[in-house]
Amino acid sequence: MADLLIEIFSEEIPARMQTRAADDLKKLVTDGLVSAGLTYGDAAAFSTPRRLTLALGDLPATSPDTSEERKGPKVGAPDKALEGFLRGAGVAREDLVERDTPKGPVWFAMIEKKGRPAGDIIAEVLEAAIRNFPWPKSMRWGFGGLRWVRPIHSILCILSDEAGANVVPFDVDGIKAGDSTEGHRFMGAGRFTVSSFEDYEAKLAKNFVVLDAAARAEQIEHEAQNLAFAAGLELVEDKALLAEVAGLVEWPVVLMGDIAEDFAGLPWEVLKSSMREHQKYLSLRNPKTGQIEKFITVANRETADHGAAILAGNQKVLFARLSDAKFFWENDLRVSLEDMAAKLDNVTFHNKLGSQSERIGRITALAGEIAPQIGADTVLARQAAGIAKADLSSEMVGEFPDLQGLMGRYYANAAGLPDEVATACEAHYAPLGPSDEVPEGPVSVAVALADKLDLLTGFWSIDEKPTGSKDPFALRRAALGVIRIILANRLRLRLDRFIDSQLLKHEIALNRREAGEGELKALDDILDQIADHGVFGAAYRAVLEKLDGDDKPDTGEGSLLGQIGAKMPDLSVDLLNFLHDRLKVYLKSEGIRHDVIDACLHMPASDDLTLLVNRAQALSAFLATEDGENLLQGYRRAANILAQAEKADGVEYSYGADAKFAESDEEKALFTALDKASVVIDPAIRDEDFVKAMAAIATLRAPIDAFFEAVQINTDNQVVRRNRLNLLARIRDICRSVADLNRIEG
Repeated sequence: MADLLIEIFSEEIPARMQTRAADDLKKLVTDGLVSAGLTYGDAAAFSTPRRLTLALGDLPATSPDTSEERKGPKVGAPDKALEGFLRGAGVAREDLVERDTPKGPVWFAMIEKKGRPAGDIIAEVLEAAIRNFPWPKSMRWGFGGLRWVRPIHSILCILSDEAGANVVPFDVDGIKAGDSTEGHRFMGAGRFTVSSFEDYEAKLAKNFVVLDAAARAEQIEHEAQNLAFAAGLELVEDKALLAEVAGLVEWPVVLMGDIAEDFAGLPWEVLKSSMREHQKYLSLRNPKTGQIEKFITVANRETADHGAAILAGNQKVLFARLSDAKFFWENDLRVSLEDMAAKLDNVTFHNKLGSQSERIGRITALAGEIAPQIGADTVLARQAAGIAKADLSSEMVGEFPDLQGLMGRYYANAAGLPDEVATACEAHYAPLGPSDEVPEGPVSVAVALADKLDLLTGFWSIDEKPTGSKDPFALRRAALGVIRIILANRLRLRLDRFIDSQLLKHEIALNRREAGEGELKALDDILDQIADHGVFGAAYRAVLEKLDGDDKPDTGEGSLLGQIGAKMPDLSVDLLNFLHDRLKVYLKSEGIRHDVIDACLHMPASDDLTLLVNRAQALSAFLATEDGENLLQGYRRAANILAQAEKADGVEYSYGADAKFAESDEEKALFTALDKASVVIDPAIRDEDFVKAMAAIATLRAPIDAFFEAVQINTDNQVVRRNRLNLLARIRDICRSVADLNRIEG
């Protein structure tokens, strides 16, 4: 068995491409080797700014001999068909074997393939990998046609075993594989040969190259933390930047620099963002004040002055960068948030959904509607919604888009606005990811929900929904944000009302130019009525019933009112289903089965997500118990017998069973148990205490089991039979009062 070492040595590879490139090299080579019949024991890929490296262990000297039976044409087929098969199989006519099959005699060929030397296979696979490497961007250089992210200087490819190391000979556009490489560009001692991966890694280290990117990142973090600790500061965690910096250097030299006092008044997030985006500096923060006071830069070489000249240059560039940030900050503070927001009149949000300013108007109105439902101050919620996106027109956010929202909070604080308003400016974007914190303050929650619901309803109204893996407007994230905000704050909101009103607002805006005065008035009346009726349909019917006289607008099928009336309910249901689908994904991660969620979705008020989740959690816990599982079987038995009887008799058995027709003790006991349970279940469901309701339902397990053991439902006495079927209907209805148990699988 032998070990394979591959290195492709080039000019600097962009840091953001290195990890993916190492993985791609590993996949291309290992997949190619396996396809050619050459196995391996283990594989490890590495990257530095100037090299991609792959090490494979336990490769056999040759691929195994193979024998393949290939089916050919029928006996008696045309000569051309037979000759084509012989060419493809690589055999002679006399090597064919005739065999009988259900479709008649057919020619078969046994194709014997001798194993090939590992070196030949490796050479073919690696050359193909290099020529077809999936770089996001690549270039040509010199006179060849080879493409790579940066010009390749050399290729190292050796097979090593106990007898020594051998070069795998091949070349790509004149670049011949060898057994040598180089160390650090400035501190290395030139080219050197290697005989194994261990030898390679050790010699790289002697030549000032740390091969493992994770080891470089760990070294940078460790040294940065030591420098921070010595200065009484703390390192601001930024794993993504740390990984990027590790991809910029082969020999990390960590240096700590000062930030001029001129910039002490800047928000620390501005300092961090400016240093991160432009200079790739890590930030050091004073834990007492929260301010960033120093920075960490990582050089790629050791110097005689211990980095003094490097730091001086970096600090000079940083001063210029932070001077720009300070200029933006001071300029923005001279402009009121209202004036900033006014500039958004000229910024298009979407060509069908209007400007950012129009969107802010919709969010403001919706936040005002949501606020009283969640205990938020309506005036503050509307004020916060009106300026929450104002910082999008600021100079600071124009330079650093990742600071949107955050700068809104700073500008609101500087303007002396209430803390709730300032906090909402930052928090209304949240949550941006599955691990992001959700807004908690009532005003922030109202604005955040309004922002996300307007986004969803807007794109639903213009039929720009997510498809497959495509979601250019992050609508799945917005839906999950709505879900997480509601559940984290345990809000009791009937979403149908807000979805319908916002969808109708978009419909009005989309059709305002073509609509007549009467149609617009009717639509505005419907919008006003949605708050009272809860959903569009009821409000639509109520307004249309009042329309009369000569000025009554057309409400026929082809009219604007008719089209909107037909379209709106479908849009609303589709959007609510989308939210429910995201809820299923979210609850699945919480350990609740999809069929349990389905069973609860088909109960009333499914647009109240907190109620829905409470019901699902109680049902999930109930079904996990022995009583729950056994009662489910009893329910299914009752429901199946009842369904068969109703189908056969053509009647519905739901008119109430009478205990006076009970014959056996078990039947009488079941009547008593149902009466006793109903006294608890009905008020518990009204109070939404599903745990208590399920506990009461669980008490029915034993009497239901005993009833089925002792009683024959389909007795000859028709009065008793009907009474027992009505009793089954009562069992079914009680069990289905908490969830649609028909949807539980298994």
